[in-house]
Amino acid sequence: MNVVEAEAVPVAEGSMCAVVKRDGDAPPGSWATSRTKGHHWNPGGPTGAVGVVADGGATRGTTEAEAPSRGRESDQLIVPTKPPKATRRAEGRGRPEERPRESGRTRTQSRTVPPTSLARVGEAARRNKRTQFTALLHHLDVDMLGRAFRRLKRRAATGVDGMTMASYEQGLQENLRDLHERVHTGRYRALPVRRVFIPKADGGQRPLGIPALEDKLVQSALAEVLSVVYEVDFLGFSYGFRPGRGPHQALSALHTAIMTQYVNWVLDADIRSFFDSVDHEWLMRMVAHRIADPRILRLIRGWLEAGVMTGAVLQDTEQGVPQGAGISPLLANVFLHYVLDLWVHQWRRRHARGRVIIVRYCDDFVMGFQYEADARHLLDELRSRLARFGLDLHDGKTRLIEFGKLSTLLREKRGEGRPETFAFLGFTHYCAKTREGRFVVKRRTDRRRLSRKLHELGREMRHRMHASVNTQHRWISSVLRGHYAYYGLPSNWHRIAGFHEEVRRRWYRTLRRRSQRRLTWVGFSRLLEAFPLPTPHITHQAQVLHD
Repeated sequence: MNVVEAEAVPVAEGSMCAVVKRDGDAPPGSWATSRTKGHHWNPGGPTGAVGVVADGGATRGTTEAEAPSRGRESDQLIVPTKPPKATRRAEGRGRPEERPRESGRTRTQSRTVPPTSLARVGEAARRNKRTQFTALLHHLDVDMLGRAFRRLKRRAATGVDGMTMASYEQGLQENLRDLHERVHTGRYRALPVRRVFIPKADGGQRPLGIPALEDKLVQSALAEVLSVVYEVDFLGFSYGFRPGRGPHQALSALHTAIMTQYVNWVLDADIRSFFDSVDHEWLMRMVAHRIADPRILRLIRGWLEAGVMTGAVLQDTEQGVPQGAGISPLLANVFLHYVLDLWVHQWRRRHARGRVIIVRYCDDFVMGFQYEADARHLLDELRSRLARFGLDLHDGKTRLIEFGKLSTLLREKRGEGRPETFAFLGFTHYCAKTREGRFVVKRRTDRRRLSRKLHELGREMRHRMHASVNTQHRWISSVLRGHYAYYGLPSNWHRIAGFHEEVRRRWYRTLRRRSQRRLTWVGFSRLLEAFPLPTPHITHQAQVLHD
């Protein structure tokens, strides 16, 4: 990648070199190509317009240069922000939903506070959004590889090398030092990814890539380094696989935006086979916009072109990133940051007549519009935009529907009933009314996901049929607690209670089949007294935002 008129920028980290691009190649949709003249303020969250941001973020009319010690608007979780406590009731709004208690267990690229050296890298990236980093690989040391090893699941599936964590842990420090030396001397080579298939909610199969153990370690460690740089760039409405963010923050942001903005139309979009369609050359160009370290670029290209092993057949990979690889979520976010996020933010500033909101979780995103004309105009241009990068929308899963308070009232006048529903992150969103007759958006477990989960549970119960009752009870209890932790919304009480009842019935039928002495329901009730199942409960407080 050519950098025209680049100048060295002195930074605190001694061996880290950064250059500032004044001109030259920049990915389409990047800040270098999408910024217009005049005042620019950060995109913020789903609505793209924030007056006051929690934690001292920049306010309207304040540039980043004027507020160097404040956080970026796009770093905030939920937009727009809630009003002060003294004014909430006067505006007719109840208490906003509590932030989900999942920051410590969110599956993100980096789960710990960055070391001091990485913090300085983040500061350099934050000072200038056009800085390129030419020397970052030295941050990938033995300690970082050790942290990557401790983050791995001990029972994770093995790759083509067949190496397990237990075997690699024998002589761990020696193995990590050898891996570190091979990475830094250029002798490390990525192995092909082992491909397996898992069922999808629509009945199809999703390809999943399982890298070799050492590939997992290097990818996880490198993702920790690169996340420090890209967290400065990613916009506020992107929530997937980012430190401190999770699906419930995305759900809360979408709910807040629909309830507080003029949303009358919703675009429920689905990118067809996104992970299998990522163009390698475009991706490398986008990564090189920020990362100019040739050793890191060589590592990323090696993982992309390592190939896929399906059974005993090795296939070359000319496009796509394997789902399941530790670096894939970050690369997917980088790709969609340039292809989708910056473009949508630019489009709604330049072309939209009304409000436009967006919430994205990895490759799954939902948009809301005030006017139907804006929605159809963006949808047409979005298809052209994605086609330029080798992507397209799934016609059967992409829908533009009436949704929102005004749409509900208009449909009632036309005698058409409630608006259609849409699914996002496992929840079906639908328009409803409170007991006082006010409009509210409610969420319940998506029916297809619920059916698939029960089917998988029934199959696993039959597999564990002859295990001890105590072992079965511990496993079923962990499944129920995990289900409540994710789906425990107040408006979803009936679905989680029904899930508990169905699991109990299926466990009863499983225990009856394992012996000729049939278990009766009375006997099963006595067994439940000794081995009680976790009862359904709400894990996320209500978000009451009345329009």
